[in-house]
Amino acid sequence: MAYISQKRTGLAPFFNPKTIAVIGSLKEGFFGGYVVIKSLLNAGFKGEIFPVNPSYKEICGLAVYPSIKVVPRRIDLVLIITGARSVSGILKECAERGVRAATVVSDGFAERDEEGVKLQREMAEIARQTGIRIIGPNTAGIANPSKGLIPNPYEMGYEKVKAGNIAICAQTGMINPQAFPYGDLHYGVSKICDFGNKCDVDECDVMEYLENDPATKAITLYLESIKDGQRFLKVSKRVTSKKPVLILKSGRTEQGARVSASHTGSLALDDRIFDAACKQSGIIRLESFRELFELPKIFAYQPLPKGNRLGIITFTGAVGVLAIDEGAKYDLTVPLLSPGTRKKLDAIFPGLGKRIVDIGPPMAVVNDYMSIYSEILKTVTVDPCIDSIFNVIWTGPSGEFMEEYLKIYRGLEGIRKPIASWVYGPRVPYINEMTCQLEDLGFPVFPEIEMAIKALGTASQYAKTKGGNR
Repeated sequence: MAYISQKRTGLAPFFNPKTIAVIGSLKEGFFGGYVVIKSLLNAGFKGEIFPVNPSYKEICGLAVYPSIKVVPRRIDLVLIITGARSVSGILKECAERGVRAATVVSDGFAERDEEGVKLQREMAEIARQTGIRIIGPNTAGIANPSKGLIPNPYEMGYEKVKAGNIAICAQTGMINPQAFPYGDLHYGVSKICDFGNKCDVDECDVMEYLENDPATKAITLYLESIKDGQRFLKVSKRVTSKKPVLILKSGRTEQGARVSASHTGSLALDDRIFDAACKQSGIIRLESFRELFELPKIFAYQPLPKGNRLGIITFTGAVGVLAIDEGAKYDLTVPLLSPGTRKKLDAIFPGLGKRIVDIGPPMAVVNDYMSIYSEILKTVTVDPCIDSIFNVIWTGPSGEFMEEYLKIYRGLEGIRKPIASWVYGPRVPYINEMTCQLEDLGFPVFPEIEMAIKALGTASQYAKTKGGNR
């Protein structure tokens, strides 16, 4: 069988294709090729789309072709959504046509049974022989919001994903647009990638691609297994010297490892070995699924701290003490403010210039506390003894201070210190609105005190590690 010669190169065809073929079912519904095409059109994809199915003539205003063999253009990326047994034959036809990349959405491979294992091995061999790169099988695919590339095979319920600086990759479709509310986020995403069963493209390939992706400032990964431990250590050590890599790994327990093996047909890595690899390579290890989406915000939208000295501005001393305790886990210290700062704060209100800058006491006696809040916040942020700031915001019972908060934060955009905020108050709608508007300005807000401090702590630790790698 003659294949068009092509080198086994990078992943650009997945994330920046000019031509896409969608092969498989085009039936309208919540899943399948029809949904892929509709999602691409709704997201504003500017390239050409070629549906392939012998039972259709037209779909969504596009001509449908009976086979990839007769598509009139060379295709950069194909999405295959067919029965498992037909996938290898389709991949061979794609390779003959010079297709460079294939996302295999189809399931029924190594995650299912012995026959599926054999079919997956056959796919991997086709990739090796022909040079075609394969993501999957058993995947929800990829996305590149900046290109309008949202070829999602499941109905999302919204049309667009905000483009930004965070890459979110995983061994699960739970990070794809049908499972996570990207349409409601107020921070952006650079790339999304579900590896699926990793018959070809794996976590190392994706890290290497994102390493040199100018749109990506932070990389997050959810993994159930590591395909090549030695390569993983080598690649991650190099990538973390350029940008942070945050990883959530399941299968920490023996029982969890067995279940993950049945999920994607892969062998989980011993958790102690993985933990050691993270420490050796500078990877930031995550503890929860929510952190996968929350913690990278501090890296994508704030500067790295120059040290581990934390400034705390709060409306309640209790939150300040909790922040100190949490910060100690990440070697964050809460120093005395500089003499000049203490003097200035005490002039605003007696006793304000302490380690924890507690606005609660002046708030109780100053009628318009927002008139002094701006000066307090700016004074602490420019203090030479402080490297990062944890700021607490109280929305009030009717959100009456929100515009003033936003005006104050706009004035902080030139401050070269990371600021993590936590918003609280008596009404959830105002908390959510304040959070969204601050994140629109590029200031990350975290849902818990502990997560805000962890974000600043991991940023401090990463900055120290990165500095040591130079």
